[in-house]
Amino acid sequence: MQPFINRHTELEFLETEYARSDSSLVILYGRRRIGKTALAAKFGEHKNMLYFLATEESETENRNQFKNLVGDFTRNQLLKNADVDTWYIIFDELLKFRTDRKLIVVLDEFQYLGKSNRAFPSVFQKIWDSKLKDANIMVILCGSLISLMESQTLAYSSPLYGRRTGQIKLKQIPFRFYDEFFAHKSQKELVELYSMTGGVPKYIEIFRDTTDIFEAIAHNVLTTQSLLYEEPWFLLQNEVSEIGSYFSLLKAVAMGHSKQGKIASVMEIKQTSLPKYLKTLIDLDILRRDVPVTEDSPEKSKKGLYRITDHFLAFWFQFIYPNRSFIETGRADVVMEKIRQSLVERHTAYVYEEICRESVWNLIADSKLPKGINRVGRWWDKNTEIDIVAFDSEGKDIVFGECKYTNDPMDVDIYYKLREKAMGVEWNRQGRREKYIFFSINGYTDRMTELAGQEGLLLQIADIPDKVSNLQMRSVNKK
Repeated sequence: MQPFINRHTELEFLETEYARSDSSLVILYGRRRIGKTALAAKFGEHKNMLYFLATEESETENRNQFKNLVGDFTRNQLLKNADVDTWYIIFDELLKFRTDRKLIVVLDEFQYLGKSNRAFPSVFQKIWDSKLKDANIMVILCGSLISLMESQTLAYSSPLYGRRTGQIKLKQIPFRFYDEFFAHKSQKELVELYSMTGGVPKYIEIFRDTTDIFEAIAHNVLTTQSLLYEEPWFLLQNEVSEIGSYFSLLKAVAMGHSKQGKIASVMEIKQTSLPKYLKTLIDLDILRRDVPVTEDSPEKSKKGLYRITDHFLAFWFQFIYPNRSFIETGRADVVMEKIRQSLVERHTAYVYEEICRESVWNLIADSKLPKGINRVGRWWDKNTEIDIVAFDSEGKDIVFGECKYTNDPMDVDIYYKLREKAMGVEWNRQGRREKYIFFSINGYTDRMTELAGQEGLLLQIADIPDKVSNLQMRSVNKK
């Protein structure tokens, strides 16, 4: 059975809402397979909870299914046998059923009810206002179509606007929890697994018994029958129109075209037509726009580069989508060879950099880096790129870092090159206090270890409790 890991903050929030003396209305949403239903089920364990899963059928079918579910829940045979043409009657009967425990009602895939009847959010708003808000009940509206959930429940134009008492947009599980899913895996294996599953619980479950990452890819992605072969279509088909245009954009970004002009050129569209596609994908947490971390006005910066945030989608659009002809004609071996040759260079190494940047925040929280640091990211100019730059925007501390996902231990030349590159960063050049941090999946040479002691460098392997290099405890206060 899949263990229930992480989500502690979300569970605590739901428990707080449950403990309210009055009714609560919580919006729980996020992309497919992110674990919304599992979270609701875990929260509802040993509680008085009614769970209803809406479908893409007509409103009448959904209402009948909900009526029968409420009839079973309340042991009301008359309701089950009745012809009911309004939701109000069903909720009336539900509220008549009293127990000594607070009632929780979960309406999962809520957006389908509004899709089948555009007036349903108004219907539910009236039910909430007239029946539920004063009934000391907890209602959780779940949904996996982000754009519809936002428009139906969160947007200012929604009839439900202002009714919610809280919302959770469920995100991927961070890398630091991966050793709890995959016991006895090495750090390198955990990075490989994270680069494929990206913190999505369902993907983690699929890759759970992996012994070799390439065999797992072949089994779970590289055949037309495998569960993840068509996954991007399922993710996007109900979120966007012109799905072909969005696929072309994501393929362009996956292939390394990160600037607006180049993306538009590859898609063969006008650059002025591109922002609507970019905004939609950013709103769906599929794409992000990066700027050098030292930019004062990121939203106005002309240095923006686009990256796919979902690690599985980044892999799929690099290796699967452009090679579907091989897979569809039984030549998956050709694609597998391409993956073996360039997976690390084109994909895993970039994911490792993101893992390292995220662990900088954990080092700050653990006081291994200056507490005042509040900006962490990448930095680049026309000639140079630095994997990690972190600084205190109101102080003098700045940290420069390098990440290496290679077969060899990191040597001292990386340190000297990083110091040279750091000279190109203009931020607070005269008064800053510089520190240096390094991440290497295969450790460090003796020379690098010795230099770390002399220079006060911080050496890390990965952000995994009890598996980090002992070198991380070296002083970082020396210049």
